[in-house]
Amino acid sequence: MQQERLNPAFYALLATLIFMSVGPIALMLINSFKLDVDIISGTSGLLFLPTIRNYETALCDILWYTPEHMDYCALKFGGAMINSLIIALISTALTLVIGCMAAYALVRFRFMGRDSASLTTLMVRMVPPAVLLVPVFGLWNNDFCISKQSWLGEIIRESFGGRGDVCLAGTHSGIILIYVAMNLPFVIWILQSFIVQVPRSLEEAAKVDGAGPFQVFFKIVLPLIKPGLAAAAIFTFRIAWNEYLLASALSDRDTKTVPILIVNNMSEFNVEWGVIMATGMLLAIPPIIFTLLASRQIIAGMTAGAVKG
Repeated sequence: MQQERLNPAFYALLATLIFMSVGPIALMLINSFKLDVDIISGTSGLLFLPTIRNYETALCDILWYTPEHMDYCALKFGGAMINSLIIALISTALTLVIGCMAAYALVRFRFMGRDSASLTTLMVRMVPPAVLLVPVFGLWNNDFCISKQSWLGEIIRESFGGRGDVCLAGTHSGIILIYVAMNLPFVIWILQSFIVQVPRSLEEAAKVDGAGPFQVFFKIVLPLIKPGLAAAAIFTFRIAWNEYLLASALSDRDTKTVPILIVNNMSEFNVEWGVIMATGMLLAIPPIIFTLLASRQIIAGMTAGAVKG
């Protein structure tokens, strides 16, 4: 049987979508190896002399040598990258742990208000992050603070420094907590659809064999919902990695993330486009790696039940 040929318009649409997806990344990569003069002029195109000066400027605080074109390292990209990794990884792990347990309880246990709780979690996810900015900033700077005159506040100040009250604002914990609260509703909602598909007979068989509730959850349910966990992990990590608005209000000089660093590198009179392109490329690497690693679990879950014909 002769294979049916697809319409040429399909290939044209596919090529357009690929160009729209890869084009901006390729343009950013090319400009990251250009000097600002070449980027602003726009006349060099693809014919230019590549330079790694922009990457040297971005990574000056972690390089083992001092770049020749720099007298002082003002861009602390390495520290911001570590802050982003700490915040994104810990918030993703906490969101998955809490989310999968909450989703399992909403699906398997019967209690008063279960349907309302499930609907409320989805409605909370619809709240824009900008709405949370002012109240969270006030709570993190006033209500969720340990007085400097208390014994615990004194111990913390002696151990970690500082002169005022110990507050969640300006700490990794404060940013991680708001990211967990922001991403938890979606994680619960997406994992519920995966847990519903797990047959109850498997859990009942494990209970007959003497497995306890935690053994059933960790040894039976979790291995079967790995694709859902991977999808939720990708979503949570990318949100925590790229988020700017809440992080800009809750972070300080020691806890700022990479998106804040990139924006702060722009001023009214001087915009270093080459450095911005280089930091943008470096910012995109961890999410791409994390997505590729997590996508293996999604693919494995989709093909786990496949049988050769």
